[in-house]
Amino acid sequence: MTKRPFYAAAIFVVAFASLPLFAIAHEIASVMVTAAAKGTFPSGTTYRGVPLSGLRFGTGVEIPGDTSAAGEFQATLLGTSNGGQPQNIILEGQVSSGSAGSGTATFSGTCSVDMADGTPASTGVLFTVTITADAEGKGTIVLKLGTTSLPTATVNEGSMTIQ
Repeated sequence: MTKRPFYAAAIFVVAFASLPLFAIAHEIASVMVTAAAKGTFPSGTTYRGVPLSGLRFGTGVEIPGDTSAAGEFQATLLGTSNGGQPQNIILEGQVSSGSAGSGTATFSGTCSVDMADGTPASTGVLFTVTITADAEGKGTIVLKLGTTSLPTATVNEGSMTIQ
């Protein structure tokens, strides 16, 4: 009976001592989010009064697992002006934070927004993107610009990966 406490203590010490190694290995694992895709918005979607039908977007983001992230996000919101002409709104952003898990990645930062109407681009606009990728590299994208949350767009062309 004197050996049982020793074995139990030895198992506890070995298990406890391995926790920091697991934590270090877990922190080192980073997630890469890449996309070159096109999606469609539900009917009735608008941004700053411009009706939108969809978007084209590309991104390359590394999320190391500590709430930071680095990379770029670019998108063109496919819109129509009041005169019925195309009005494609251009977003160019730098990513600074993010998280990922189980086929979904969320990242945010600041971007410029060019309304393509002759006015100067807005800079320093906060953005958040949530990408959910399926096994075929399609899925959904949700975009928030400043205080405006656009509805979920369904990705129907191109591909997205979260690895």
